[in-house]
Amino acid sequence: MPPTIYVGSRSRFVTAIAWVFIALGLVATACSVLQHANAASLLPGLQHGREWPWMTTWLLRYLPWAQWTGLVLSAVMLGSAVGVLLRLNWARRMFIGVLVLAMVANVAGLWVQHELMQSLVSSTLGATTLPPAVAGVFGGFVTAARVMAVLVTLLACLLLGWIIRSLMSPGVRQEFAG
Repeated sequence: MPPTIYVGSRSRFVTAIAWVFIALGLVATACSVLQHANAASLLPGLQHGREWPWMTTWLLRYLPWAQWTGLVLSAVMLGSAVGVLLRLNWARRMFIGVLVLAMVANVAGLWVQHELMQSLVSSTLGATTLPPAVAGVFGGFVTAARVMAVLVTLLACLLLGWIIRSLMSPGVRQEFAG
């Protein structure tokens, strides 16, 4: 096996990002495996006996595909983060690609979250009788949750974009040359 020659010195930024995403990849992979087991035991009971809103039905139908996608992406994230720690250029490129996919998934997740919350809130409020004051407070909490979700998602996308930009900088790319 040919020796690997590092042109630049190892930056703390790349090492820190690699270790953070190794930890996140391990946690995401473990959570994804647990979600598979949980969904496998819950899905048969959820699909019978009750009429769900259309968005909930759609999400339940495609839940296994979404879970497999999450498992594969978390495993790829873990592998590419280990490659970034080892300063492999293909892993840096793959890591950047996975971060871009994470940004797209976060933004798409806002739409799914909005639709799911809308369908669940409308079906819940349709089935219960609440005084107008209580319904207003409930609606305020729903609005606050939606605004907070948008802010957290945009902040996460900005952070991922900054990491991508930093990984594409000439100084960091020099670390991966060789």
